[in-house]
Amino acid sequence: MDKSDGEREKKADAIEGGFPHAEKLLEETGHDAFDDPNYYTSAIADEGELSQRLHTVFRKYATTSDHKDRAVFRLQITNVFWEFLGKTAAMTTGNLSAPKKYLLRFGVLHPNLLNADAKDFLSKLPVTDNTGQPVYYLDEWMRNIGLDKIKCSVTDESGSGAEQGALSARLTGLLEKAQGKFEGAKGLLRVKNAERLEFEKNLSTLVQNLLAHSPYKIFPEAVNCYTEEQKRVFAEIQDCMKTLLKIDREAAGYMRDIEQGDEDIKTINEKLKEAGAEAKETVDLQAINTEFSSIRQMAKMTIGRQGNTFPILSSEFFRPSQNYTGFKENVIKLLSWVESVDAEAFIRYYKNKPNRIEPYVILLPTYGDFGICWEPFEKSNRATSRGRVAIPMYPKNLAIALLSAIGDMRWQVAKETASYYWMEEGLTGNYYQWFQAQKLKGDVKIYFIQDYIIWMTKESEGIQKLDKDVRGTFWRYMPFTQPVKEKLKDRNLVYQELYQRDKNRAMSDGY
Repeated sequence: MDKSDGEREKKADAIEGGFPHAEKLLEETGHDAFDDPNYYTSAIADEGELSQRLHTVFRKYATTSDHKDRAVFRLQITNVFWEFLGKTAAMTTGNLSAPKKYLLRFGVLHPNLLNADAKDFLSKLPVTDNTGQPVYYLDEWMRNIGLDKIKCSVTDESGSGAEQGALSARLTGLLEKAQGKFEGAKGLLRVKNAERLEFEKNLSTLVQNLLAHSPYKIFPEAVNCYTEEQKRVFAEIQDCMKTLLKIDREAAGYMRDIEQGDEDIKTINEKLKEAGAEAKETVDLQAINTEFSSIRQMAKMTIGRQGNTFPILSSEFFRPSQNYTGFKENVIKLLSWVESVDAEAFIRYYKNKPNRIEPYVILLPTYGDFGICWEPFEKSNRATSRGRVAIPMYPKNLAIALLSAIGDMRWQVAKETASYYWMEEGLTGNYYQWFQAQKLKGDVKIYFIQDYIIWMTKESEGIQKLDKDVRGTFWRYMPFTQPVKEKLKDRNLVYQELYQRDKNRAMSDGY
């Protein structure tokens, strides 16, 4: 089990960072791109036969008045639209026209499918990213993939390494591992430096106490001997100095790891240059095509088996509301709320040291209702790499869609961290054992995500909806922030008891 829950919570609370609070979510005035009479023509241009196929199917869909025929054409348009979207994604490393950008970003194929309110709303969404957060529209994400600023999402298929050759692919893998170790060592050294400063400050205070003497009253030129309290300080100073020596040894080890990592990265980069990044443009295109296949799978997962798979934005299914639409600034606002409730939502422990790591968030122009976690972190860099979650932009309830993604990530991170013991220890182990005891059927992760949503939306407000054992597990392994705990302990004896358990664990140094 954990070494010390109280200690972990203090460390997590001390981590700096947080999502910014946007002063305004929408622009005062909107652009006129959706009023352009040539929008549709520009959006489907440049792809020859594929453009014609998309136009033919879309025209049938748009002109028929028969509901059955419309449903058939809606199914037919899905595959050809996604194929066309993939071709558009390959253009993102260049200068996309506004229609193609909004086709990728929002799924707007033809403005006539949108009513005046929808067009006005979309036109007021900020075009330029001023957030500085790892939250991306689809066009932005594919551009970063194509320019090699972000690595492709992991798949079961071979990636662009096949294009670069076996040697280059192997070196790239080694580089990722070296960078992971390098960043992990830097994070640990940062923590050690903070610990050393804290103990040095404490040592300085102890020494100052030791140097404080009162004059000897019979012979004022001399000072009194050490008091009993000062004599006890000697032992404290000795302990403090032993701790500082230990911290120094550990810091020296991390420095060696950083130096070795820096040397390894330089060496591997040199070998990569020697191997040659043959046909970089081809590699970029391969990376985009590989990533877009992953994006298509993510989209299907956000929609689910019973959801609306229609890929084009239409007022028939879209509510132009600031509260319901997953545009960038709105999602960041919700991420900030998540972090204000779930103390360790974006905290990952490496060698028992906390790091705040915001995941990549990909905004998909789908009507899905579920956010998903594609990967909790990169396998070659568990210490500092970002996870990846995908959020549908047009769900029935955006907060629930986001929480399902964060819950999914919480489960996967905890499971990967526990490794072979995921059914026995920690968050996943305690939840799985409860799941088994209840003789529930189905996917344990789905149950967990549903309970996480309840935890964040109901239990955080003092509304008791979870099983007692689940509540206890979540309180300990997925704790609320301190302000939420303080609020809850005065609401009900149930939460008061859990709050007291925290204090008892902190006093007993965990168990």
